[in-house]
Amino acid sequence: MSSARSVRPAARPEAGERWPVAERSLLTTVLGVPPVAAVGLALGATALGVFADLQRIGTIGSVFQVLYFAGCVLAVAWVRRRNLFAPVVQPPLLLAVAVPAVVLLSGEPAPGTGVAESLLLVGAPLVNSFPTMAVTTGVVLAIGAARFVLQRERTEGAPDRRARQKRADRGDREGRADRERRADRQDRDTRTDERRERSSAPRERREPRGEARAGRVSGRSGSGAARGAARRPASPRRS
Repeated sequence: MSSARSVRPAARPEAGERWPVAERSLLTTVLGVPPVAAVGLALGATALGVFADLQRIGTIGSVFQVLYFAGCVLAVAWVRRRNLFAPVVQPPLLLAVAVPAVVLLSGEPAPGTGVAESLLLVGAPLVNSFPTMAVTTGVVLAIGAARFVLQRERTEGAPDRRARQKRADRGDREGRADRERRADRQDRDTRTDERRERSSAPRERREPRGEARAGRVSGRSGSGAARGAARRPASPRRS
């Protein structure tokens, strides 16, 4: 029987709580969308704006500018934190692809139109939309850079890694210094005990010598008394 492990998705946070940094959008309580969805959102808004202006005035106008700007900004703000690259670099590419495609699909060239006129028909909207593209690209880059710098693990209130490393190093240094002090204290105590043993050893050696000398003196005095008693004449016995 094969044991298959079911992959459980991340639990959805309760109301008011924050999503993980890698999964959140610009707002900490809103889940970010995948990069494909973000790029598709901007592409759809741009294509809709180009088509609406071509049908309305025959060229790029205000509807395209508003939808193009809003789509690109919404894409970079709504995408996941870990997928910022595609929405950040898409504004120039989106304009270069979407505008000519919509112009060619919606506008039918007149009979007898040459290649130069077709290029002008496609290039005119691109040239007219260049200021909008520049402003939109600058705003998108600013939002992406701000998200990249500000949305990090530190914003969750977790302790800084550097601070934790410094505290750990400080604890190691204090522990090492404490161990060194204990070792020095033990060495001093050992040396003191050795000095005491050395100073008490000669005294213990001197005491047997003194006792031997006292024994010799007492032996000499006893032998002298015995000799004196032997020299004395024996007193006659009384009858």
